[in-house]
Amino acid sequence: MRINELCTEAHSIARSKGFWSEPRTILGLLMLINTEVSEAAEGVRKKGVTENLSEEMADTCIRIFDLCEALSIDLEAEIKMKMLYNKQRPLRHGKHYEELRIEPKGETDE
Repeated sequence: MRINELCTEAHSIARSKGFWSEPRTILGLLMLINTEVSEAAEGVRKKGVTENLSEEMADTCIRIFDLCEALSIDLEAEIKMKMLYNKQRPLRHGKHYEELRIEPKGETDE
C-alpha cells in the first residue's frame, strides 16, 4: 500500500468506528498524535525497546494518516518534497545543537 492509500484506509476505519461522528479540532487531533509518541517514550523508559515501541509508532502513524486524509493533505507528496529538500541542507541543517545537562543539586548544610 502507498502512503496515501494508508491515509485513506486509516480515516475510513476511524470513521467506521465513530471517531468522526462529531466535529473534531485540529489541535485535539495533534494532541492525540503527541499522546501516541508519549506512550512510545514511556514504554522505552520503563521497559526499553520492546514490541510496544513498534505498536506505538504504528499508532502514531495511523493518527497522522487519519488527520492528513481529513485535511486532504497529500502526505506522500509532502514527504517526498521534504526529503528532497533535506538532502540539500547542510550538516545538521546548519544548526549547532548543544545538550543542556543539569546536574542534581547537592545537599547543603544550613
